[in-house]
Amino acid sequence: MGEETAIPDGPKGLTARKAALKGIAWMALAGLLISLMHILVRDVSKTVHPIEIAFFRNVVGFIMLVPFLLRQDRSQWKSKQPKLQLIRSIIGACALMSWFTCLSMLPVADATAISFVTVLFITIGASLVLGEKVGIRRWTAIIVGFIGTLIIVRPGSGIFGPGVFVALASTVFWASALLCVKVLARTDSSVTMVFYANVYFTLFSFIPALIFWSWPTIEELGWLIVIGVMATLGHLCMATALRTTDATIVAPVDYTRLLWAAGVGYLVFGEFPDIWTWVGGTVIFLSTVYITYRESRRKPPGDLTREPRTPTTTVES
Repeated sequence: MGEETAIPDGPKGLTARKAALKGIAWMALAGLLISLMHILVRDVSKTVHPIEIAFFRNVVGFIMLVPFLLRQDRSQWKSKQPKLQLIRSIIGACALMSWFTCLSMLPVADATAISFVTVLFITIGASLVLGEKVGIRRWTAIIVGFIGTLIIVRPGSGIFGPGVFVALASTVFWASALLCVKVLARTDSSVTMVFYANVYFTLFSFIPALIFWSWPTIEELGWLIVIGVMATLGHLCMATALRTTDATIVAPVDYTRLLWAAGVGYLVFGEFPDIWTWVGGTVIFLSTVYITYRESRRKPPGDLTREPRTPTTTVES
């Protein structure tokens, strides 16, 4: 993609290649785990309301992360922007609940393809809200990405309905939450953000879950725990991938979520996306990869004074 992502020859090049391969493997594993989790959400939502599923996913994730949080310096639990942490968590909880709801309404592959537009909304928000400069090429990529979305949903077709609107609402919520993360990253550590997100997400999903509450059976409880474990492990794999190598290398691998969702969705539900879902998903994928590439060129990699970059890899779960 250019000199910024080129891997040099020699020992350093071999190390970079190994890091790239490891990052790709971690991201592919993240895509598999999260896609399997989405399939389970769709299946379990037949008997348990998706908002209640979201609550259990948050509870399990919080329990899994408690040992990590306890090992950190307690001073990192305090945010320098507590109000924004609260806002980010409310938006994030809405994103998760609306995402699980759309999974109960749409084939998983279709919902996954639509979810790729999150990056487009992030870029728009970074320009309009945070005042970041977005050039003509990235605006063009955004327009192309939304054309891909129209190809998938095809207004007037069978897929176009409430589920599509819920899915799109979820992408807007996720983009808004991630823009908050970008601002929070200027003052708060990742430990602080993990702490607030897990506490608040659990709290804010519990209140609406009470409205739709039904006590799960032992079998359902088991699957709810599996959903929480898969979601948490998937995010840890994604975080490892992004720590291992550059986002421009691993971001394209996020597209494998559509492949996993299509394959497993077909085996479990007999649902297979039509040609237009593949075409639209590919168009969105190419536009988001280009945006990721352009984002990586905004500042030199060694410039430690730069602001946190706009997030360009997202997974709704």
